[in-house]
Order: sequence, then C-alpha cells, then structure tokens
Amino acid sequence: MVNEPDSVQQFARQLQQLMQLAGISSYKALSRQAGVSERQVKRLRLGQVSQMRVETLIKLSQALKVSVSELLTTFGDRKPPALGEQINREHELASLQQEYQRLRSLLEQQRETLMQEFQMSSLQVLESFLLYWPTAAAAAQVNPDEKAVKNLLLLVRPVQQLLSQWGVEAIASVGAELPYDPQFHQLIKGTAQPGEIVKVSNLGYRQGEKLLHRVKVSAISKA
Repeated sequence: MVNEPDSVQQFARQLQQLMQLAGISSYKALSRQAGVSERQVKRLRLGQVSQMRVETLIKLSQALKVSVSELLTTFGDRKPPALGEQINREHELASLQQEYQRLRSLLEQQRETLMQEFQMSSLQVLESFLLYWPTAAAAAQVNPDEKAVKNLLLLVRPVQQLLSQWGVEAIASVGAELPYDPQFHQLIKGTAQPGEIVKVSNLGYRQGEKLLHRVKVSAISKA
C-alpha cells in the first residue's frame, strides 16, 4: 500500500475536524447529509476542489457549516505547481468563486420571490379579514361590555403584528372623512366627484408602493 502524501493526509485531518465540529461521524454520513456522491467527498479529502462543481461545493459547505470560500482555501492543491499550472488553477478557483457568488445571488432572488408569492397568497386568504374586521372592531367598541371587546381585540393582535412585519399598512381609518380620490378609494354608496368629502366604511391596504386594496368609502349626503 502506497503511503499518502503529507498534503493529502493534512486535507483528510482538516476534513475530519470540520466533520467533528458539524457532528458528522463518517465520510459516508457526510455524503448522505450533503446529498452528494462519496466520490465527491473523496475529491474534497484529496484537495481536488478545482475538479468539483460549484453546486457540489455549496452542498458540502452547508453540511459542514462553513463557507465555500473556506473550502476553496482549505482544500486547494498545495503542491507547488509550475507557473502555467498555477495561473490555470488560480483562474479555476476565481471562476468557482464567481460562479458561487452568482448562484448565491440567484438563490437570494428566488428566496425573495418565493416570500413575496407566499405573502400575496396569504393576503388573498386574509382579504375578508383585512376589509371587514376593522369595521367590526370599530362597531364593537361601542358595546357596553368593554371586557369582551378587549378580549376580542387581543385575539387578532398576532395577525396585526404579522401584517406589520410584512410591511402591510392600513390606509385611513374607519369613519374618517376625507377627499375622494378614485385611485385609492372605492365608492360603494352614493356618488361623489374627486375632491369631495366622503366617509370611510372599510379600510384599504398597501404594501410599500403596492396598493393591495382600495379604501371603501360612502358619499356624504349634501343635504
């Protein structure tokens, strides 16, 4: 049996240290946890990161709880190469790092898109609550049973906090009187011209610059 070079033994020791810190008991367990083949784990153990795909390095870095940059630095080939080989390897490592940054940015964009889609689907489910709960709450406050009203309001506080975390803001307040603006107001009773005073029946909502629901308003009798 041929003894492994010192550099390879060093790679193996460092990988074992990372595995120990991550609570991984064997190379096979690392392979399973990272979702890569045992051959790829062996390449890492031999310091052959330049021959590995970026996706594989990302999976291994996540399993070992270290950055891809750290893997590239720790398990890069340490043998003193010829000048031409050194330039090629440096170029390969630079390309791997660029690809890693590109994929990381893509993942961040996908995560943001998925979060926005989740929020929008959730807000659609909550549409009836958003539109009619504030009106019901305002009416409930005139109920002589103040304790019941307070308990009722406490029940929906977590939902209100969640909406606040998502950047969802209420437009106007129930019963408020304000100038009619067709862009933000939906007239549900009577007639009114832009600028005429109307009364808020149900709140509207926006998320940042996006209008989610227009404020439902009623015309005020001119009599």
